[in-house]
Amino acid sequence: MNLGLVGLGYWGPNLARNFDDLPGAHLAWLADRDEARLERYAGRYPHARATTSFEDVLADETLDAVVIATPVVTHHELARQALRAGKHVFVEKPLALSAEDAEELVALAGERGLVLMPGHLLLYHPAVAKLKALVDSGELGRILYVYGNRQNLGQIRRDENALWSLGAHDLSVVLHLVGEEPVECWARGESFLNEAIEDVVFCYLRFPSGIVAHMHLSWLDPHKMRRMTVVGDSKMAVFDDMALDRKVTVYDKGTEQRTDTYGEWVTRTGDISIPKIPNDEPLRLECEHFLALLRGEEDRLDAARAGVAVVRALEQLQASLERERV
Repeated sequence: MNLGLVGLGYWGPNLARNFDDLPGAHLAWLADRDEARLERYAGRYPHARATTSFEDVLADETLDAVVIATPVVTHHELARQALRAGKHVFVEKPLALSAEDAEELVALAGERGLVLMPGHLLLYHPAVAKLKALVDSGELGRILYVYGNRQNLGQIRRDENALWSLGAHDLSVVLHLVGEEPVECWARGESFLNEAIEDVVFCYLRFPSGIVAHMHLSWLDPHKMRRMTVVGDSKMAVFDDMALDRKVTVYDKGTEQRTDTYGEWVTRTGDISIPKIPNDEPLRLECEHFLALLRGEEDRLDAARAGVAVVRALEQLQASLERERV
């Protein structure tokens, strides 16, 4: 498959490295408006043609797919142009800045029989796959609530707030684990460094099943945390991406009403287990999945529909943030 990579900023070089290394993929184009940046990476991939023009990439009739790693505000328009040009599309998260735009892309890809895949990296993390297996198997019991912590000191952005920059990661995992879209979303944030660009955001979501979720998002925090906790009525599990050898921990803890009491709830503490998690690179697994979709394996738009659900929830949370600003 001949691929064209558009955008060589923060994340694009990682995508270039993986696609260039994968069998069945040929990195045919590199595109970026910054000529110095383009020249630097063109030297690393001499077999790829380099251009500052997106139109040059789309004009190549031998090109099968376009990989978009540009600023979020450009995702919808660039993906739309690529789909109209008959190219399969991988686009970094989020798919668009509105559910309407995201749905338009899915409809366009469906009409033309093309792959559209948003880059929700955490969904390809082996630890998240294990967490999903624990939820689906019923080992944790009935899921009560989920909460995520995604905090760090930096990377501070001016073009998007902590909700869109950080929240898209955790939100994709929450929706994946719960298997539903929220019926209630609210968020509260504060803009300490740049006006109307929230540096810290607290989110709350409620789902039709009664499961609730909470997200703490911040790039203005002394701790670097990448953690997701799932609380069931039988067991509880924690995914900690900062842990080197303890990515997932399962706690046999819970509450129960014993017959020898007067109906009060008591706590129960059992074993702690640490399942073995493969050390595969999530980004490589994500890129492999895109190539599998290009080969006709699996539903070509399933990942895109999940991406629309993420954008829909982000849009609702953003609306809540803006209401709270007033």
